[in-house]
Amino acid sequence: MDDLKNKRYAKFDYTSRYTGIPFYYNKRDEKEVYGLSKNMLKNASWVAHKVKSNDTLDSLALSYYNNPTYRWIIAYFNDIQDAFINLKDHFEILKIPALNGIEFGDLR
Repeated sequence: MDDLKNKRYAKFDYTSRYTGIPFYYNKRDEKEVYGLSKNMLKNASWVAHKVKSNDTLDSLALSYYNNPTYRWIIAYFNDIQDAFINLKDHFEILKIPALNGIEFGDLR
C-alpha cells in the first residue's frame, strides 16, 4: 500500500526557497513530508558552467538562482559531498540544473 499521497507544492505570496519542493501526506506517520535531496531526480535540464578559480557553490547558486542557499542543489546534482572543496581542483565543468525541472522521486 502506498504510504505517501497528495503530492502538492506550497504556494507563497513571496519568493521562498520551498516553492519548488513537493510535499506529501504520509499516512503512516500522519505528517507532511517534504522532498529530500537524496530523492532528487537527476533528469532535469541543465547548463554547463566552466569552473573558474574563484567559483564556490555559494557563488554559483547566487549567480544562477539569485540565492546562495541553493548551493545544495548544485552539490547534489554534481555528486559533491564536501561543500568546501576547491571546485577548480576537481571539476572543469559543473552541471547547473534548471530549478523548474527539479523533481523528487519516491521517498521510501
